[in-house]
Amino acid sequence: MGDELVSIVVPARDEERHIGDTLDALRAQDHPNFEIIVVDGGSTDGTVDVVKRHMVEDPRVQLQHNPKGITPISLNVAVAHARGQWLVRMDAHSTVDPGYVSAAVARLREGRWGGVGGRKDGVGTTPAGRAIAAALGSRFGVGGSVYHHGTAEREVDHIPFGAYPTQLVRDLGGWDPRLVTNQDFEFDHRLRQTGAKLLFDPRLRIDWLSKQSIGDLYRQYRRYGRGKVDVVRLHPRSLKPRHLLPPLLVPYLGVAALVWLRRPWRAAGMVAPYAAGLVAASVQTGRTLDRPGDRVFVPAAFVAMHVGWGVGVWSRVRDVLTGRASW
Repeated sequence: MGDELVSIVVPARDEERHIGDTLDALRAQDHPNFEIIVVDGGSTDGTVDVVKRHMVEDPRVQLQHNPKGITPISLNVAVAHARGQWLVRMDAHSTVDPGYVSAAVARLREGRWGGVGGRKDGVGTTPAGRAIAAALGSRFGVGGSVYHHGTAEREVDHIPFGAYPTQLVRDLGGWDPRLVTNQDFEFDHRLRQTGAKLLFDPRLRIDWLSKQSIGDLYRQYRRYGRGKVDVVRLHPRSLKPRHLLPPLLVPYLGVAALVWLRRPWRAAGMVAPYAAGLVAASVQTGRTLDRPGDRVFVPAAFVAMHVGWGVGVWSRVRDVLTGRASW
């Protein structure tokens, strides 16, 4: 026990600037027996060249290709080539400490968990990026996503970049190739339907390079909102009340904007509760940032997350109702 082969899988696309750091961190793992399977999703930059340089230096690194470029397909390609008893997923712009894989596998060996995941901490390299990383650690920003802000070990309904028994992943059929986003949540939902449990262990920490501009964050959360609609189409019971808050906020703010044209004070009263929460959360989150220039981006980060998600939900609902959805 202790030296079972672990397959670390990394879907990647246009990650030339960051995948080198990811592979450095993975190659430094203290687990005695592992392979690293990078699946390139049709990169147009130098991602493949970076991976090949690592392959020359370390035979544990291998490269597979997914010309369709969709993350769940890349993950399934990796699963098809995985030889390990355990499967650990990692993002191509993330880093972990040397004990991450061995610690995750140790929890899986307990036999109580179908999947194990840790805390995903955002990393910012620009003023807006640092504000975004801080906002991602706020309950006001991400709600019940425990892996962004949790500090205590607990059973959860979703884990980031999970570690799983490889055979369980295969038994579940891998990740759903129809889902461009939210495929991890959908996979974890199916896993839990089998009776398996998911563990959040905050000692497993992932440094994740989050978006570095408010515009990119908005577009990311818009994709997340669209993806949530597709997950709900597949699994209606996965929908929880907290998932409805951003979609309800968007039309509410829209109505308030119309009211403003004739009754500004009434409109101000309508948005006051959200505005008060936004200010309080921004002040609290801003205290975690050392630079005043970073703090000014915190309110915009929260709004981008909430409005982006809500707009994404409604745009996908429109596609479904008008027959424009692909499935």
